[in-house]
Amino acid sequence: MTDENLPGRDAWLKSLEGNRETSIKYEDITPYDLLKRRAKNEPNDPMLIFPKGKTMSYGDVMNDIERMAAHFQHLGIVKGDKIALLLPNTPHYVVGHYAALAIGAVVVQANPLYTEHELTHQIKDSGAKGIVSLTMFQDKVNSVMGKTNLEFAVYGQIQTYLGGIVRFLGKLLKKSVFDPKSPKFDAPVKSHPNAYYYGDFITNDYAFSEVEVDYENDIAILQYTGGTTGVSKGAMLTHKNVSVNAQQARASIHMVPDKTGSVLTVLPMFHVFGLTACMNLAIQLGIPQVLNVASPPDFGDILGWIEKYQITFFPGVPAMMNAIVSHPKAPSTDFSSLIAVISGGAPLPIETARQFHKVTGAHLVEGYGLSETAPLTHINPIGVPDDQLVEGSIGLPAADTLCKVVDQGDYSKTLPVGEVGELCLKGPQIFKGYYGMENETKNALKDDGWFKTGDIARIDEAGYTYIVDRMKDIIIVSGYNVVPREVEEILYQHPAILEAAVAGMTHPKKGEMVASWVVLKEGQEATEESVREYCKEYLAPYKVPRVVTFKDELPKSMVGKILRRKLQEEGLEEEKLS
Repeated sequence: MTDENLPGRDAWLKSLEGNRETSIKYEDITPYDLLKRRAKNEPNDPMLIFPKGKTMSYGDVMNDIERMAAHFQHLGIVKGDKIALLLPNTPHYVVGHYAALAIGAVVVQANPLYTEHELTHQIKDSGAKGIVSLTMFQDKVNSVMGKTNLEFAVYGQIQTYLGGIVRFLGKLLKKSVFDPKSPKFDAPVKSHPNAYYYGDFITNDYAFSEVEVDYENDIAILQYTGGTTGVSKGAMLTHKNVSVNAQQARASIHMVPDKTGSVLTVLPMFHVFGLTACMNLAIQLGIPQVLNVASPPDFGDILGWIEKYQITFFPGVPAMMNAIVSHPKAPSTDFSSLIAVISGGAPLPIETARQFHKVTGAHLVEGYGLSETAPLTHINPIGVPDDQLVEGSIGLPAADTLCKVVDQGDYSKTLPVGEVGELCLKGPQIFKGYYGMENETKNALKDDGWFKTGDIARIDEAGYTYIVDRMKDIIIVSGYNVVPREVEEILYQHPAILEAAVAGMTHPKKGEMVASWVVLKEGQEATEESVREYCKEYLAPYKVPRVVTFKDELPKSMVGKILRRKLQEEGLEEEKLS
């Protein structure tokens, strides 16, 4: 079967007619060169808005980038070396990211919430020579330096980019904007032979030499997978992968005008979703991004920023959207500036999308992508009439992206429209492979250029793709397959439930059983039996949760994705104690 006659391809091309381009002409420009061009042509335009502090222009940011790049070179960093970023959404991240790219170094994306063990694994696996972080994380980083080949660490402080009065209050109250409980807001860099102040890196007089990179083949980013289905792997994204995907994303939200409003950056930029949909796409649009540094976010602040900064583009995850529509300030918030609101990173419950539209007047549409695809591969059409919205689907392929569903046990067998199998993808944004993992790369990236996602999906008659679930998340109850997402959709429809998660737990007779964890809406009540009875109206008996556990909150990754594995582990611990 050729790529031209894939099942559903003609249908998705037809469904896209009149909404967005199915193929675009790409500019062969690296992410760094695009930023450099903006800084040269529009140096005074705002690039970063740090609501707790400064607004920085393209010229301001580029100055810091060039100084940091020069200091990296002074320390001996050369093309191909790895620089890790252990940073929340502060200007330090943007500066460190592009400074590394400017000299041909590879950015290693690290999560500030990583434990010492997790960070050590990533630094060892990537071979990072340097790391940029904040003083509040210095104990963790200094410990890791003794166990890896890290040659130096750069420590910044949030007040570097705060306004004068906020900086003064921070010193007075000894509080961190990132973590109000942290006592280390003003902590100096501890004595360490290879520890440096961030401030010195952006104020030096060293010579800076840009390094030419191979646009198609050189690695720009090591984007580590979440590790939710096994050992975390470093997906190698080239400069082309990252640039092309930002251009695909721009084409997908073509209705957002250039230089209009701003991008709300609640997603962490170290996550592939935030990397493209916030940081790189904001530069494509020529508009500033509003940086949220608080973890977890203060959604009262978020609602205020939507009005104040006239947010036109807001990418997020379902948990964020739930928090916004349930916030007491939501009914009085002016959401009229919103043009495109995209949900990704986790399955979007249909009820969440409906409530978001009801409260804000804006349509919340679902998209899809992975670390290995930089990430965007699918997105629903934006700006279509209400009667043309397709619920429960990840949408239609991005420009120049192909998809097919294959038999789970036989890759060579492409399935017809409507049948369920493993989703495979092909396009210019597909990664180069897993760093240092030849076997894993061969298993995922086929010789014909197709990438096996590990997600179970189907394509309908109109060409829309639906993610059924992760292959490894399927629950087998007495020989029957139960899809967690199907059960979660029913739980989200329960009038008292705000959030829900479903996963399999061991059962002495059935092999596995369906377990659920729910968070109730404020002021609402429910019992385990009432939830089970509700589910019985809509689900076959073997799909009904055998256990319903009520929680004050569900564990989430820093990007806001509900962690099923964490809930399973907690359930096993409770079993042992009971």
